[in-house]
Amino acid sequence: MTAPAHSPAPPCSICGKPSDPRLRPFCSRRCADVDLNRWLGEVYVVPGDDPAAAASGPPDGDDEDF
Repeated sequence: MTAPAHSPAPPCSICGKPSDPRLRPFCSRRCADVDLNRWLGEVYVVPGDDPAAAASGPPDGDDEDF
């Protein structure tokens, strides 16, 4: 039998250079830090409900305790 073929590592998601397996999906610590900064700066967001709208109570106005 032959050894399974390894697919090439995907490119770095920030700069496009070959990714480093230790830092996957990035090629360097710098690119990992750039990505983290984008998350912290809210450049990237996960879609979802507006937290301000969710904090205002139920949409039907029924806010009685059970």
